[in-house]
Amino acid sequence: MALLRPVTEPRERLPRLVAGLVLCGLGIAFMVAADLGLAPWSVLDQGISEHTGIPIGTVSIIVGALVLAAWIPLRERPGLGTVLNVILIGTTIDLALLVLDTPASLGGRLAYLAFGVFLWGPGTGLYIGAGLGPGPRDGLMTGLAARGMGSIRLVRTGIELAALAVGLAQGGSVGTGTVAS
Repeated sequence: MALLRPVTEPRERLPRLVAGLVLCGLGIAFMVAADLGLAPWSVLDQGISEHTGIPIGTVSIIVGALVLAAWIPLRERPGLGTVLNVILIGTTIDLALLVLDTPASLGGRLAYLAFGVFLWGPGTGLYIGAGLGPGPRDGLMTGLAARGMGSIRLVRTGIELAALAVGLAQGGSVGTGTVAS
């Protein structure tokens, strides 16, 4: 007798998906509050946020929607998880940053950074494990690779470096957190 039955219905996988996306959003928020550098796409979001005054989570939603639109010529098909990725991560970032402040000490900032990076592990595992669709950036990567733009590794590296470069040029935060992520 199995202790756990396989979860196959999308409605049974939805809580996993939502929990994972919220953890990812919290991870980004803790990294933003740490003010020690961000992952490449968050550097881009922060740079745009700095120039527009739009909250970083809202920028993440807008950028995610634009990346999702780039799937159209690639003929990629989003899933429920793809759409919720765009909405929930950005919303979680903005809500968390309403209560998170940058710690005064370097030790506190490093703890926030470590906690933010840590949250990505279980968050990503839950949302990908739910099998309800890739994130917009992942679908862009696999769509480009499938159409001969290079290997997954090369395409992902190119996309991440492009997001990082544009974000850095816009004033996004690059540092220890960028390397850690």
